[in-house]
Amino acid sequence: MRLKFTIAMIRSCSFRMAGIVLFQLVLLTASAQRDTLKKPQAIEIISAYKPILRSVVKINFSGTALPADSNRTVRAYQLPSQQLFYAYQAVPLKPLALENDTSIYLGQRNYAKLGIGNLQTLYAEAGVGFGDGRNRLLNIIGSFRNSKGKIRFQDYSEFSIKANGSYFLPGKEVYGSLGFQQRQQFFYGYNQQVFDFSKDQLRQQFQSINIKAGIRNTEPNELGIDYDPTIQVKFFANKDRNSESSFLIDLPVTKRWDEHINAGLLFRADLTNYASKELLPEDISFSNNVALLTAKVGYQKNSLNLTIGATASWDNSDFAFLPNIYGEWQLVENKFSIIGGWVGAINKNTMQNLTAINPFLSTLRSQTNTRETEFYGGVKAQIGNHFQFNAKAGFLTYRNYQFFVNDYRAGAEGKSFILSDESTMNNFRIKADMSYVNKEHFTINAGITLNGFTGVTDNEKAWHTVPMEINASLRWWILKPLLLKADCYIFGGGNYLEVGNLSRSFNGAADFSAGAEYKINRRFSAFLDINNIFGQNYQRWHNYPVYGINFLAGLVARF
Repeated sequence: MRLKFTIAMIRSCSFRMAGIVLFQLVLLTASAQRDTLKKPQAIEIISAYKPILRSVVKINFSGTALPADSNRTVRAYQLPSQQLFYAYQAVPLKPLALENDTSIYLGQRNYAKLGIGNLQTLYAEAGVGFGDGRNRLLNIIGSFRNSKGKIRFQDYSEFSIKANGSYFLPGKEVYGSLGFQQRQQFFYGYNQQVFDFSKDQLRQQFQSINIKAGIRNTEPNELGIDYDPTIQVKFFANKDRNSESSFLIDLPVTKRWDEHINAGLLFRADLTNYASKELLPEDISFSNNVALLTAKVGYQKNSLNLTIGATASWDNSDFAFLPNIYGEWQLVENKFSIIGGWVGAINKNTMQNLTAINPFLSTLRSQTNTRETEFYGGVKAQIGNHFQFNAKAGFLTYRNYQFFVNDYRAGAEGKSFILSDESTMNNFRIKADMSYVNKEHFTINAGITLNGFTGVTDNEKAWHTVPMEINASLRWWILKPLLLKADCYIFGGGNYLEVGNLSRSFNGAADFSAGAEYKINRRFSAFLDINNIFGQNYQRWHNYPVYGINFLAGLVARF
């Protein structure tokens, strides 16, 4: 009984405790509800997440790197002078035929030029061009000039036409040229009061045909060898049917071993055959052949540029070694240099080469070539961005130098010239030139050459040589469409032979010329040239005075 009563007591207490807990929970809930009704609850949510926009995918174009070329020709870079013209020569007003070049600028290639002047002068020139300069190129230029001097038979006429063409292959250029020229003038340097000749007897007429072809590489090849072989054929004749034909072949090869050292080899053959027809007392014919084999090594590093080589020469049956050594040492980079050298050459005295110097030459009965050797030294300087100066002094030796002397042999009247051979002769030469260039607006060039001939043994004097020459030229774009030009040629008198083998001296002379060209529009230009302004009738060849003052005016059309 007591056990049952205890269990009942425990149950009663449990129920009471549960009721108390339940009652308190109800009170807390009611209190929370009252607080909620009085004041709204704020919920704060804290998060580490941050929204981020995804980057847009960007397309990048990148070229594939070129493979290294171990055969690339490497050359030391030389900062060029910031000038427009470099060559010492007068810049002509006439358009010129384009040179064969892979990077050629085509420009305006179609033009026509026509001019008239005193001395019954007529001048005409025209040129046309074809091709784009990248795959093929052809330029044709022709000219004609005719003048009649105040002296009887002092007439001159010339006609020429020439075509240059190139065809470009991958890494190569095949090029060629074809030219024809005809010159006509007369012997007028004789006493016309004593001698009487027909016009045909006095006519000097020359025709020449020149054909040339070659191929050269325009890009480095696998062997690193540069080549440029050429073949040339020449035909030359006068109206008396004295003729010569020449065949020339050049085989140059250059190999660059590295950026400092290169080697070169050149073989040249110049073969000439001469023959006469209906020449009294009998016809003559002979050959004049020259062969050269040149080997050289070049070294270029920093301020030194040196070439050392030699040439084995065969002048017909005469063999000789010729020096081929020259170099340049820059003391101040691109500002001041010392130059020097010891070089040799063989000058062929063919009928074509000699008549280009003196057209009043009598019929040749033999040909002897001149061997020339020069030992020289000098300086090159550039002052500022516009002024350049070069000067050198050299000692030259000649073997078989050819002098022009008037022909006063028995029965001759001195109107023609014959050759007088000088076995050995020396020449101390000083040469200097300067240029000032202000971009394309103003250019002036000037030069002087002094010759001192010594050691003459077979002749009394160095006949018809010039001891001093001064050349100067000016080009000035005074206005955008107007170009002014001026030229000057001054020379000192040499020596010549008079009748009875009497030695005489020339008087020096100064020949001044001036001109202008005005660009009317894109298509047309007008020009004016005045030559020998002071009208000096000086003589370069004894008995042959030049034209006095003469002018030429006309138009140039470009299309």
